Amino acid sequence: MLKIGSHVGMGGKEKMLGSVNEALSYNANCFMIYTGAPQNTRRSDISILKIPEAHELMIENDIPLENVVVHAPYIMNLANPDPEKRKFAIDFLTEEVKRTSLMGAGQIVVHPGSHLNQGPEKGMEHIINGLKVVLENTVDLNTKIALETMAGKGTEVGISFEEIGYMITEINSDRITVCFDTCHTHDAGYELSDFDNVLKDFDKYIGRNKISVFHINDSKNSKGSHKDRHENIGFGYIGFESLLKIINHLDFINIPKILETPYVTEFEDSKNKVFPPYKYEIDMIKSNKFDSDLLKKIREKV
Repeated sequence: MLKIGSHVGMGGKEKMLGSVNEALSYNANCFMIYTGAPQNTRRSDISILKIPEAHELMIENDIPLENVVVHAPYIMNLANPDPEKRKFAIDFLTEEVKRTSLMGAGQIVVHPGSHLNQGPEKGMEHIINGLKVVLENTVDLNTKIALETMAGKGTEVGISFEEIGYMITEINSDRITVCFDTCHTHDAGYELSDFDNVLKDFDKYIGRNKISVFHINDSKNSKGSHKDRHENIGFGYIGFESLLKIINHLDFINIPKILETPYVTEFEDSKNKVFPPYKYEIDMIKSNKFDSDLLKKIREKV
């Protein structure tokens, strides 16, 4: 069965229960959340997140816990050349892994980090050492840490399968997996219209069995742009047919696919009211047919 969903919020009084309700409103059977705001490290006590109520609602709607994905905040940088900032990232990621486990989710997605002009080799060394510490700190847990494929913006590490494969090999843990982001991989220079050929390269350095989650996004920019600007499904440079082949690939039918596409503005080129596109995009994906008027229809409906 296709596992398709999106990023959902976890704010307000309903917390994780609200996350499940939002996912259900999109006709989703999986979803991704942050344990708190992605821009800071302030976190609510785990006891007020309404986790039991969320799990009960998931059971009622046949959503298994393995379909829940957590994303680590962006502000952590395991590759930071500053030892104190690296320690902060390690300590905070350790706590995020523990929170992920307490929430019942099986994995947390992590941006590997940015080397900040010290060079990718040094950056990877810091990431490898940092993740080894996080794994040691959470040795009693089974929570996976999924390294996200990156677009190559700035000094990001993990922009090639070779880099990610090197880090995974050096860490040597079954708990380290991969989050395959279609926009990032396209922007890094991979030709996703020939996904089977991309997988051959992925297998050479990593192995497709390491992919534990997909971020399904189109791209606003051409292949190899290193820009990392997501576009709505079918409206970017990757295209609907290429994304659909990835979504429906038989090797990954049981892997969660998470949409992180842009909200739709009330008027084209407007920055005022915005609306989530996920229900409409998920329905379009399930229909296997691209609707070139989708964004227009979303604006009309809302």
